[in-house]
Amino acid sequence: MTSMVIRIQSPDHGTKRIEAKGSENITSFLERVQSLFLLGDTGWELYKEHNKKNFIKASRAKKLSDYQIKHGDMLFLEFSHKSRPDSSSLPFSSEVSPRQSTETGLASLVPDVQEDEVDRLLREEDGKIYRKRNEQLCRHGPQGKCLHCVPLEPYDQEFLSKCDPPIKFLSFHSYIRKLTGGVDKGKFVNLENLSCKIKPGCKEHPPWPGGICTKCQPSAITLNRQEYRHVDNIMFENPAVADRFLNYWRFSGCQRIGILYGRYEVFKDVPLGIKARVAAIYEPPQRTTVNKIELLDNPKEALVMAAAEKMGLRPIGWIFTDLVADDLSKGTVKNFRGNIDSHFLSAEECIMAADFQNKYPNPCSLSPDGHFGSKFVTVVVTGDNDNQIHFEGYQVSNQCMALVRDDCFVPTKDVPQLGYIKESGNEQYVPDVFYKDKDNYGNEVIHIARPLPVEYLLVTIPAAFASDFHYTFKSNIQSESFPVENRENIGQTQEFSALTSYLERFPPNKFLEAMSDFHLLMFLATSDMLPLKDKMDILFEAVKNHDEAKAMEFMKTEEWATVQEMMFANGPSMSSPTSSNTSGARQPAAQSGGPMWTCAHCTFLNQSIHNSCEMCSLPQT
Repeated sequence: MTSMVIRIQSPDHGTKRIEAKGSENITSFLERVQSLFLLGDTGWELYKEHNKKNFIKASRAKKLSDYQIKHGDMLFLEFSHKSRPDSSSLPFSSEVSPRQSTETGLASLVPDVQEDEVDRLLREEDGKIYRKRNEQLCRHGPQGKCLHCVPLEPYDQEFLSKCDPPIKFLSFHSYIRKLTGGVDKGKFVNLENLSCKIKPGCKEHPPWPGGICTKCQPSAITLNRQEYRHVDNIMFENPAVADRFLNYWRFSGCQRIGILYGRYEVFKDVPLGIKARVAAIYEPPQRTTVNKIELLDNPKEALVMAAAEKMGLRPIGWIFTDLVADDLSKGTVKNFRGNIDSHFLSAEECIMAADFQNKYPNPCSLSPDGHFGSKFVTVVVTGDNDNQIHFEGYQVSNQCMALVRDDCFVPTKDVPQLGYIKESGNEQYVPDVFYKDKDNYGNEVIHIARPLPVEYLLVTIPAAFASDFHYTFKSNIQSESFPVENRENIGQTQEFSALTSYLERFPPNKFLEAMSDFHLLMFLATSDMLPLKDKMDILFEAVKNHDEAKAMEFMKTEEWATVQEMMFANGPSMSSPTSSNTSGARQPAAQSGGPMWTCAHCTFLNQSIHNSCEMCSLPQT
């Protein structure tokens, strides 16, 4: 019987190949697998399928052919929790961070780091770009592979350049596969965060400016255009999310900043890509003018983040407008960004983007620091070449993050597209920073980064709207919505009367839909006047899962009943017998034609003319 090649996939050692014959007994085969992977006598098992099905049990009577194992099949090695190989036995040096093999998960340098779920999912993916059999060039059978149809690596530049549109940047996980895809399997690769500061604790000389040595002095930096990006697509899940944000500019003519709340997901259009899905935009306290925005301290920031997290959302980016009206009758805006005579982001905006990215680092077990880069994105709303409102996505490079974090990078005074690297002084040592450019003769020239074109620091990201709209918050479907926070200067105020007025517009059976408004939920969760903070978790769960039963449970709480009483006392219009409102506020007997009765099941206050509850339809008891 001819020999065959069988692939064995291990979660720690990657994929290895072993030659065998169908007539070989299982015990002999398992002994060779044990020797190949340097395994112990116990604590590991071999399966024919990835989901731990078809366990291959040691037997001298059974052969490989009895399990119908054929040439090219993949078998899967699994370890019990206590029996996994010690990380010290893996073929990595003490300074190595990435993986040993490109076909399974990455080996963790810092095992206690809690990475994002999307990173864990992508780590488990094969990542290969599979191609169909080329009928013109392939000369083999349907089960064979050749140079024209063999799967490609996710970092294959020729394939990425031929995509429509071309993929200019590798995804972060493709970049990791590229680092570890060579002959040495990434043995000498490090994912270290750049530092521009003097290493503390050196006792061979006085502290700076008294002295410095090669041991504590940071190395000079040559800026390179980053070849990968941590996020490959920015998607607004429906137009209403952005439209509510843009209404501020439409009403006031002033610019605006917002924090994007959403989640990170796998992006199938890019190999091993990540998508930032935007579900809501929170507007922090700020002072705005036609051409300037100043962010203020937000004492409610922690409460907002905690509330959003309970609905499965997190801060994933920031957005700002840079809009100037062109023709009001046509609704056009001026185009002064992104063309050859202008800039994409100003140096000041790059610094702010870097501040945000440093504030929200990317958890990464492959870095000794436990984090590397950031997934936090930047979105600019400006005019395009057709003078229409356009969304542009960016990130700044990890090098830019380090320069801003260590206070080495400042904007220039007059030219927005140029930054400046500070010079060393008595207070701070700044390493030399260079960038490469070409002169008039095509020769590569190295320049000191004083000044520095910010294009060396930028990574572009496509930003668009979903083709099939999704509504995390159902109120975005409605024309009526709760006022957005921190808009008092244009007459939109989040106050108790606004809550009363808003809830009047919804009938009792639309309570969950009324509550499914991001800005309303943030108002309820952060308001010191309302006694709802202890019960908001119920409402968050109801909105997150679109659960009517949970919403009804929230309505039955004493805390919501208290809010109903407050709304009745605050808003006489809620007492109209003909108005049907979701608050269930008590209505006076004089206008309802008789005494009110309270439903024993859901506590809704009903008019005396009804024998069954208007809210839950159960009979009066």
